[in-house]
Amino acid sequence: MSIQRIKAILLQELYITRHSLEVLMDLFYFSIVNIIVFGFVSIYLAGSNNPLAAHYILLGMILWEIIRVTQYSISVGSLWNIWSRNLSNMFVTPLDLKEYMAAAMLAGAVKTIIILVLIGTISHFIFNFNILNLGILNLFLFFINLTIFAWSVGIIILGIIFRYGTRIQALAWGIIFIFQPLTAVFFPVSILPKFMQWIAYSFPPTYIFEAARLNISNQSTDWQYIYIAFAENIFYFILALIFFNVMFNKSKETGQFARNEG
Repeated sequence: MSIQRIKAILLQELYITRHSLEVLMDLFYFSIVNIIVFGFVSIYLAGSNNPLAAHYILLGMILWEIIRVTQYSISVGSLWNIWSRNLSNMFVTPLDLKEYMAAAMLAGAVKTIIILVLIGTISHFIFNFNILNLGILNLFLFFINLTIFAWSVGIIILGIIFRYGTRIQALAWGIIFIFQPLTAVFFPVSILPKFMQWIAYSFPPTYIFEAARLNISNQSTDWQYIYIAFAENIFYFILALIFFNVMFNKSKETGQFARNEG
């Protein structure tokens, strides 16, 4: 891998983010609006003698943004190159596919950290909810696990877009929200129907959200949940890379890769 080529892709991501109103709206604007709306909902719930549910709402919203922003960055970042008819040009250069994907994942993580700091600050000063109360170690472990899951989803979506073209590009924005109810972002898994609980526990974020809710009143690390989430994440990440490689090769074989920019 070339560090210089990875830095070049990161620089491109920076320019796109700085000069694209769409990206600024989708990432920063919606993250801020979401935390403000859910923050006022949490204040209402706290005033209704249900402070725990209020904390669940804010906590879930902040951690969910890790998944949403990271996945969006990977999927839509590549779409910008397709829309500008620049993707083929990039791969004519010595740029390797692994370097491109590494840069995309790193860019997503950096954007997510910036937004996490921003909405965490808003949550603390406006709604009196400090995400750091979960514990620095716990927050770090949550971030790593949710980021890896978002990488996996983003890579799978990217593979599908490369294979079938931009006619299904809406997946880059919409499909991630399927996981919101299935991973129990805002509520305990126990309230789901039994068959949905089995589905929920097949996804790594479920364990993270459950562990995070426990940390609201206790900073101790639930290593069992962390280990399970990490093991599932490794499985899904490897599966996502295999799937993407198959889709990418198939896209080149059928000529779809070149037609994506047509």
